[in-house]
Amino acid sequence: MKSKRSVLAIRFAAKENWSGTNSWGDLARARTRGVILCLLAFCALPSANRAQVPVYEVTPVESTIKFGVESSVPIKGTFDKWNASLKLSSTDVRSAVLDIEIQADSVDTGSRMKNNKLKGKDFFNVKESPIITFKSTKVVQTGSNTFDLEGEFTIRGVTKTEKLTVTDNGKGTTSGSIAGAMAFDRKDYGMNSNIPFIKIANRVEVNVDLKWKRVSGPPPVFQQ
Repeated sequence: MKSKRSVLAIRFAAKENWSGTNSWGDLARARTRGVILCLLAFCALPSANRAQVPVYEVTPVESTIKFGVESSVPIKGTFDKWNASLKLSSTDVRSAVLDIEIQADSVDTGSRMKNNKLKGKDFFNVKESPIITFKSTKVVQTGSNTFDLEGEFTIRGVTKTEKLTVTDNGKGTTSGSIAGAMAFDRKDYGMNSNIPFIKIANRVEVNVDLKWKRVSGPPPVFQQ
């Protein structure tokens, strides 16, 4: 009897082991199929999303950032070193974010004396604040291809909200330019001094001409 019971126990254990192995095998195969399907879906989504969002490049070599201020002796100049990006999170043109970073010590007025004075602590203070930035936070379309870009403007380590008014030349094409202007009061940013023997107005105007290329994605949708 003991031997017979032992044989039955062994057979029952073997059956349970086979059943468990079969169930785990089915479960593993099901999980594998699920993972594969998820991976296929995940791989398909990014390409679709990329195809729906315009992607731009700004080319500094063909672009300019200039500034000017009324004064008893003309003060106008450019910045030779800077970077800019234009990014959209959807096809809506109002989702665009314009980000500009300027190296303050790259200022060039054509005069070494003026350059050195502007780089000093009374003006750009490049040693403590080497970067001038503008980053748009809101886009308002004001015409068929004109916009007001509200954004955070930082110079000398002081940040305030300013408005850059731009015209987009190249609507619906793969290349074009953004021409814009912004005016600010230099005393709002702690630039209270004058250059010796030169009387300077408070209002400073900045002009940008940014050449862009749409490298992928569809053209953005403008409001009518």
